[in-house]
Amino acid sequence: MSATSEAPPFIARFERFAQVGSTNDVVGSWLRAGEPDVCLAVADEQTAGRGREGRTWTAPPGAALLLSLGFRPTWLEPSRVWQLAGSVSIAMAEAGEQVAELAPKTIRLKWPNDLVVETNAGIRKIAGVLGETDGLGSSHPIAVVGIGLNADWSGADFPHDLADTMTSLREVAGRPIDRDQLLDAFLVRLDVRLRALRLGSFDALGWSGRQVTNGRLVRVEGPSGSAELVRALRTDALTGALVVQDPDDQAAPRELYTGDIVHVRLEPQPRASGERV
Repeated sequence: MSATSEAPPFIARFERFAQVGSTNDVVGSWLRAGEPDVCLAVADEQTAGRGREGRTWTAPPGAALLLSLGFRPTWLEPSRVWQLAGSVSIAMAEAGEQVAELAPKTIRLKWPNDLVVETNAGIRKIAGVLGETDGLGSSHPIAVVGIGLNADWSGADFPHDLADTMTSLREVAGRPIDRDQLLDAFLVRLDVRLRALRLGSFDALGWSGRQVTNGRLVRVEGPSGSAELVRALRTDALTGALVVQDPDDQAAPRELYTGDIVHVRLEPQPRASGERV
């Protein structure tokens, strides 16, 4: 474990680790011990990394940019705390595009928590985001946002069972990726977005405009394992919900607040009359 003297001014505590169980757990423990925000932990490897719904998240040492940020969001309404994760996602997408010299919006968002790249072979996951909160609505709220981005990970080394669903910044760019350069670019962009968020401004257009699902048929799996095919119309930048409609367009649009999109139909879909995307 080593501290760094290179933390940008908006970071109160910044530590790098060769290996940890989970950066989310590290940052959560700091906050519960009284550390002010914003705090940041970066690791070369996680031995107990996790995603949503109890899933695991693994990557070879040095292949991914693994980090967690800790906040004390007393300045955010509890219903808007999800915008911290949204801001982290946009900042990382922009940083990845800069460092890999990719066209704007090459890295897209897939509701609710993935960064993806659209390829001829389908949509490939490049990063996952995990937000965890405690005490929202109290005088001592805590929010932790973890993100793991497949940075300098060669496609030849992808796990066999995930090779058809994932990619890395290295594979998209066609060259090695410097994780420190990626981290620096991310923090510059995050600083700007957090300043705006503290002033009550969330980049709704940036968040919604990167969504890969807008206007497409998607298969959504709920927490209970049930699944349904719906048309994803748009995302709601106030609530974070996915606004969907049944494929026959007969029912009124409705909002989904939980679930995972497990399939996106890539061919263009005709829009219903008056449909907003």
